[in-house]
Amino acid sequence: MEQNKIKEIPYGVSDFDIVRRDNLYYVDKTMYLPKLEAQARNLFFIRPRRFGKSVFISMLHAYYDILNKDKFQDLFGDLWIGQHPTPLQGKFQVLYLDFSQVGGDIEKLEERFNFFLGVELDGFVRNYHEFYPEETIKKVRETEDAVGKFAIIINEAKYHKYPLYLIIDEYDNFTNTVLNEQGEKVYWAITHAEGFYRDIFKKFKGNFERIFITGVSPVTLDDVTSGFNIGWHISTKEEFNQMLGFSTEDVRDIFTYYRDNGLIRPDSDIEAIINDMKPWYDNYCFAKGALETQSRVFNCDMVLYYLRNYMNRGEAPEEMIDPNTKTDYNKMRKLIQLDKLDGDRKGVIERIAETGEIITRIEETFPASQITDPEIFPSLLFYYGMLTIKGTRGDKLILGIPNNNVRKQYYGYLKEIFEEKATLSVNKLTDYYYDMAYDGKWREGLTFLADSYANVSSVRDGIEAERNLQGFFMAYLNLNNYYYTAPELELNHGYCDFFLLPDLTHYPTKHSYILELKLIPKKEKGMTKKVHEGLIAQQWEEATKQIKQYSEAPRVEALRQGTQLHRIIMQFDGWKLYRMDEV
Repeated sequence: MEQNKIKEIPYGVSDFDIVRRDNLYYVDKTMYLPKLEAQARNLFFIRPRRFGKSVFISMLHAYYDILNKDKFQDLFGDLWIGQHPTPLQGKFQVLYLDFSQVGGDIEKLEERFNFFLGVELDGFVRNYHEFYPEETIKKVRETEDAVGKFAIIINEAKYHKYPLYLIIDEYDNFTNTVLNEQGEKVYWAITHAEGFYRDIFKKFKGNFERIFITGVSPVTLDDVTSGFNIGWHISTKEEFNQMLGFSTEDVRDIFTYYRDNGLIRPDSDIEAIINDMKPWYDNYCFAKGALETQSRVFNCDMVLYYLRNYMNRGEAPEEMIDPNTKTDYNKMRKLIQLDKLDGDRKGVIERIAETGEIITRIEETFPASQITDPEIFPSLLFYYGMLTIKGTRGDKLILGIPNNNVRKQYYGYLKEIFEEKATLSVNKLTDYYYDMAYDGKWREGLTFLADSYANVSSVRDGIEAERNLQGFFMAYLNLNNYYYTAPELELNHGYCDFFLLPDLTHYPTKHSYILELKLIPKKEKGMTKKVHEGLIAQQWEEATKQIKQYSEAPRVEALRQGTQLHRIIMQFDGWKLYRMDEV
């Protein structure tokens, strides 16, 4: 390894050996190794996608592999564990399985899984050939069935008292695909009874001295490992809250390193960069006990994406969300929806999108059959990184949307719900948003939104009118890149419906907006036209008072950042716009 050269950014690299050999930047997580050893011997750890799971378990592999015993100084010498090695370093033969490699035609899934496992087991005896008689290696290679290969290896390892370590990455990858694309019946067939996936997990049990398994949800775990002691689930333990992802301190060190080595501008304000990233990539907390004791966690891949762009452009990326993550979000969308979102789960999504949070308990494990349960559903959203721990309420947790990146996903779900009824021209809408941001021309754009809402809502549904209205505006205001759309922002002891906060870091906009949406009260039976009109006028008057009160809040001056603030009231009669004015 060339220690004197400036380290490359490890964006998209998940192999620890390559990171170290090729002198890529590595955020040291080796101090967690003794903590893991102090836990149960069978460990299960869940984190959302792009939090550095693969490079972490690749590091585990490198540390415990007996073949690396003599490479310890090269691989780990300058890391924390290099000064604090444990007795288990280099003690194991490691079987490393990445189940994301299993996929393809569903009818041939068992065949493909058997082939994949067979190849990995052949590779295992090839790697550790010095420990096994040639006869045993030959027997493994000649055995066609993966379960048979596994039995031979295990018997031989037990005879020689070789300690074995099993590491599984993305244990739930292809089962999630099956669940999503084929439904619960096919999924059940492979994960229950004598299903091949459940069967192999039975064989793993008791045959390895240590096991470490990672994935993105606990669903498959519950279905295939009912015989395991669930005490091994460490995903929400305080001491492992920052084991994956980057802490604020990690992010500060990374950007300082590249500034000091001349790869980003010498005048770069590191704290300003961190503050720019925080609303988009930060605010994850995975353990209740870490709420008051640890800084929040950044999505590490997003930080590296930002860094790479900053290095190339000398400024933040135009798109704060890495386009390469769209595949991840599509996978997640499919899984969350499982066929189609039913009314209960739609309600959960809408409630979270509107309020930014939900009060619930986190379930450690649950079978696939319970995913559609609205009581369980928030736990699934938590494990996917769609919710994070924000606080406590008695014995329950307050789970909230962690950042703008995730918030945009929620609004995307809302948008999909509305588009099932009618679509609008996004191209035209974003042109109107430009006019609002730079020229202060708001009437055309908001009228277009209101007319589109009327088209969507004219097909009556069971959603409450006010909620429907709020949800629609949330979904489509979110398509505006010039602003952070803040719903229900607290101003002067009240909550404005929407504050369009200018994103001046990326766009030199001139105008900002507070929007207040009102739904005209229904005309009750026996109510005269005059009385009803009086109620409408009174609502407008109260809305005017409210929005002026919001705009006078001390925070507003800082939030609008020198832009011209427009206070807009939109009053709706059912799904039709009745009145709209700036006050």
